[in-house]
Amino acid sequence: MSKNQDQSTAANSAQKAESPFSPANLFLALCALGVVYGDIGTSPLYSVRECFHGIHGIALSEQNIFGVISLIFWSMTIVVCVKYVIFVMRADNHHMGGVFALLALIPNDPSRVSPRVYAVVVFGAILGASLLYGDGVITPAISVLSAVEGLEVATEAARPFVLPITCGILLVLFLMQHRGTGVIGNVFGPVMVVWFCTIACLGLRQLVQRPDILAAVNPWYAFQFFAVNHFHGMLVLGSVVLCITGGEALYADMGHFGRTPIRISWLGIAYPALILNYMGQGALLLTDHNFAFNPFYGMVPRPLIYPMVALATIATVIASQSMISGIFSLTQQAIQLGFCPRMRIVHTSSQTQGQVYIPEVNYLMMVSCIGLVLAFQKSSGLAGAYGIAVTADMAFTSILFFFVITKTWEWSLLKAVPLLVFFLIFDASFFGSNLLKILDGGWVTLTIAGVVATAMTTWRDGRAALARRMLASRLPVDVFLQDVASHNPVRVRGTSVFLSVSPIGIPNSLLHHYKHSQVLHDKVVLLSIRSTDTPTIPDGEKIVLQQLGQGFFRVIASFGYMEKPDVPKIMRLASYKGLSTEIASTSFYLSREVLLIGGPTRMSRWRKALFAFMSRNSNTATAYFDVPPHRVVELGMQVEL
Repeated sequence: MSKNQDQSTAANSAQKAESPFSPANLFLALCALGVVYGDIGTSPLYSVRECFHGIHGIALSEQNIFGVISLIFWSMTIVVCVKYVIFVMRADNHHMGGVFALLALIPNDPSRVSPRVYAVVVFGAILGASLLYGDGVITPAISVLSAVEGLEVATEAARPFVLPITCGILLVLFLMQHRGTGVIGNVFGPVMVVWFCTIACLGLRQLVQRPDILAAVNPWYAFQFFAVNHFHGMLVLGSVVLCITGGEALYADMGHFGRTPIRISWLGIAYPALILNYMGQGALLLTDHNFAFNPFYGMVPRPLIYPMVALATIATVIASQSMISGIFSLTQQAIQLGFCPRMRIVHTSSQTQGQVYIPEVNYLMMVSCIGLVLAFQKSSGLAGAYGIAVTADMAFTSILFFFVITKTWEWSLLKAVPLLVFFLIFDASFFGSNLLKILDGGWVTLTIAGVVATAMTTWRDGRAALARRMLASRLPVDVFLQDVASHNPVRVRGTSVFLSVSPIGIPNSLLHHYKHSQVLHDKVVLLSIRSTDTPTIPDGEKIVLQQLGQGFFRVIASFGYMEKPDVPKIMRLASYKGLSTEIASTSFYLSREVLLIGGPTRMSRWRKALFAFMSRNSNTATAYFDVPPHRVVELGMQVEL
């Protein structure tokens, strides 16, 4: 799920200048198969099995088989095809998708959205993003484990080796992340083509024997399923939802490939193949109830079991890689938008900006995934924890989309409310059915999401409180320059750059430096770096340069939430606008705050302590902004929150 800017530009220019089925779009559609559909593409491994053989499995009867397959068909059709492909994917932020891109489309204008409502919307976006972290931990664990469990179909003797093999695969997968996804990504698409063609053929093979299962496209079977099974039917719906996990990736990865290629690969390959496979599993169960414990591998001819396990394992590794890359990208966006502390971000490709690696996140996910595998031991156990995060995120997406169409696109409520209600009927039903599985493992994803959401909101509120405290003690620029002009301090050769979050007033680091040394450089640059709601900003628009007089300059640099701030690049861009500097004679001054939690800020004491802890352990500004370390001077100060 990494955001490839070069491919995004190519994708969107191709859509404008060429037909939907141009070679460029078809190539991007092939690439999208390997990145976008890994998660939802491997869901046949466990979705039907959990409905009949899971913790809340339903009785194997012809009526129930038709009902479950009908629910799967209409879930994929309404939620993925209608909601995401037709509607939500129309809401792009400069060709980017995802929960933060959707948030950026909602105007932060009090005349259009009240501050209180906007604050609730932002909190909803944070919750949606937090839930994706829970999904990101579960996906590699359940996907790889369910694939390796195919060995048990071949021979019972393989059962003791399932957990060690799964943990080994996950360990290697996470330890390889620092190499980047560029090389292996080139083969993702072709492998997933083989995967989708294979599962489609397996389904067709069973459909030949029981073509009557195709009648499940009639929604009456879905209604009848609930009429007969009542509450138990709602429990099974929590397993049906596994068939659409990963569907949100269509929107999240839109910036990577473009709207048209993603639609082509979904409607042309992934969707038909998945429907055929699910229909085939239903046909198999109508023929032989004994395969309820693993209907996917039950469709595979016995001599091909081991090759199929290998192919399924590769496909699940691809699904896991896609989710891991997506979490890296989501974390980068959260850092840029001010929801997450600075972390070390490693760009693993010199050509593709979106391919990033974040060591702290990688190792936390590795420990969590392996821990979940060892704790639950069976993919059926993990299925109880899987689904809550996805369904809740889909509900938040529907609500955010409603604000976009009413506040940005200015749809009438008469037109927008029925659409929202239609989406929420499915979202709320899926989420409600999964809430029933909290004690079966759903608490895991909710706990992860709760921890992440608490950290994000605390960091956001703490930064805002710190900024208010710092601004309150700032000296106006004109007052400071008048003092410089009247005292005429000693000026030394070179340039000093004072980094500051806010472009208002004189940075505290400059006040401390001048107070103690009484010396200034020939050129003094007040540099503020801000993040915007757009994914990227052209280099020509990144810099605003103001000449303040007395050799002082203010530089305001803007970066999109998909970009990494780079101070040497900022200084180079500033030189094009008239501020010439030499890096060898430039000193960069940063302030390092020591936070004291006994101040008057209106935050609870435990949140202040958490913010102070995150602040102490965040990546240094020197590393994050790529400031030349041998040219940095840090000035410490204490701030009471």
